[in-house]
Amino acid sequence: MKTKHLTILAMYTTIALTIFVVESLLPTLTPLPGIKLGLANIVTLWLLIYATKRDALAVLLMRIVLASLLAGQMISFAYSLIGGLFCFLAMAALFPLLGRKYIVFISIAGALFHNLGQIVTAVAILRSLSILAYLPVLTISGITAGAFTGFCAHFASKKLRKDQVWPL
Repeated sequence: MKTKHLTILAMYTTIALTIFVVESLLPTLTPLPGIKLGLANIVTLWLLIYATKRDALAVLLMRIVLASLLAGQMISFAYSLIGGLFCFLAMAALFPLLGRKYIVFISIAGALFHNLGQIVTAVAILRSLSILAYLPVLTISGITAGAFTGFCAHFASKKLRKDQVWPL
């Protein structure tokens, strides 16, 4: 991997991590645990648009590891990792089929799969199916958060050219 490419990936990891930290400092939108916008996913969406799936996955994984270390909650690492991988796989599968024109829908699908991955993780860790009762709430929040994040990525991508976002 070339130095310039690695530097750009590090820059996007830093941007995603900064967005994650800022979002974690904001007051929660609901009193329900585990519901947030997932704004750091904007970076993953940008990289699916402007770079490669491999680059998007690398930045996602680096952000998850660093965010878990910064937050100091290693139990959240499992939830974030599995949720992030479910999200990425859904978005990476849909993007070639739908393209950037449907980035909001792709983001919603990613949010829903992220929540599904976290539910699967919770069921495995807690060894209880009762956590599935939380799935309808996470579905509604996933649609809402995914749409918001998707619109943010959509409007940003309309204003930026590829050479401004991915200068390789």
